[in-house]
Amino acid sequence: MSLSTVTDETFQELVLDQDKPVLVDFWAQWCPPCHMIVPVLAEIAEERADTLIIRKLNSDENPLTARNYQVMSLPTLILFRNGSPVWTTVGARPKARLLADLDAVLQTADA
Repeated sequence: MSLSTVTDETFQELVLDQDKPVLVDFWAQWCPPCHMIVPVLAEIAEERADTLIIRKLNSDENPLTARNYQVMSLPTLILFRNGSPVWTTVGARPKARLLADLDAVLQTADA
């Protein structure tokens, strides 16, 4: 499963206006760790398709959105819920750790 892409123009509709939580992967072509995390995110997107949306945003091609959310390093993952960022992490991380962090944030938000 490939991850769907979002741009400066589609960010509002495809991220902020969604009913489900949306994890956005801010990445760039020149960034090796960005490429390392893609298979992990694709697996999570497939496994959690009913509860979580994952999108990719190329920071070089969409600088406005990256700047709006103060993305300084890549990859940066930002979890949005009800149109607001609720969690951010920088750098590639193992799937188990990423899922544990996401679950903790999502469970706290559900409480």
